[in-house]
Amino acid sequence: MVNPRMKLQSPEKLPAYIALAGPTASGKTAAALAIALQYPVEIISVDSALVYRGMDIGTAKPTAAELAAVPHHLINIRDPLYAYSAAEFVADARQLVVDITARGKLPLLVGGTMLYFKALFDGLDDMPKADPGVRAAIAAEALAKGWPALHAELATVDPVTAARLAPQDSQRISRALEVWRVSGQSLSFFHQRTANAPAPASRHPASTLISLEPQDRSWLHERIAQRFDTMLAAGFLDEVKALRARGDLHADLPSMRCVGYRQAWEALDGTSPMNELRDKGIFATRQLAKRQITWLRSMPGRQVIACDAPDALAQVLATVKALYP
Repeated sequence: MVNPRMKLQSPEKLPAYIALAGPTASGKTAAALAIALQYPVEIISVDSALVYRGMDIGTAKPTAAELAAVPHHLINIRDPLYAYSAAEFVADARQLVVDITARGKLPLLVGGTMLYFKALFDGLDDMPKADPGVRAAIAAEALAKGWPALHAELATVDPVTAARLAPQDSQRISRALEVWRVSGQSLSFFHQRTANAPAPASRHPASTLISLEPQDRSWLHERIAQRFDTMLAAGFLDEVKALRARGDLHADLPSMRCVGYRQAWEALDGTSPMNELRDKGIFATRQLAKRQITWLRSMPGRQVIACDAPDALAQVLATVKALYP
């Protein structure tokens, strides 16, 4: 069993950086590019889907012109066959912050993977490492019972984590049950211990978290629907067909569990009606946005800007200017 008094892995102090977060379709890319027009920045992507090569349309990856306008990092760095962990992100992002600063630029971290932000801000806890045997046993149980049944089991041992996970979120349900079975402690126990730890030195006073959050949720829902329609029109299904045609990818990979890709894979498999793909994809994206906003509201010290305000970009630039006049 893990010792509850085990020390957290608290990172050393980093140079100053700006963090720009928000739910999907909140306008993060436009805000980042607006900052880049005013400041000599390099952008570090904080997005667990943008790391994958060949997944461009369904992830709303920045265009070639946008990528060329300002240096971007942690985009297209991983084949979809291989996972990319929060620990890898923290190591990569920390090194990039140091390197970008050394080049006389300002690091700008932009994205919506809140777990990555939290790991960078608060440090990584000494949670149990992956146990292939336990993970295989959980996968076998899921095959026999279904993920909703394992979600119900998780709710009995870790109700806090279960409450924020969808019953079909196989990756996170599996990890939470694995942590419980290996350590005897819940995943929420480790997260809470991290939250209660003294603030690590990485939270430089000038390292600000700007959070784009909608005042009117219907505004965000409309943008999500528009974005999904745009992706479908741009050939999203063909993109997923090409990934399937490789022959080495499958539906349980983290890359193929990304919102949109999971629904498209199921539709192409015939396990879900093709005519329901749009509605299911939009619904799943709305649920993702809801979880992202919940994560953001738990982060202390964030500076909230209403992304649906007419002057949202001006507010973002004013916030940055107050820190870097």
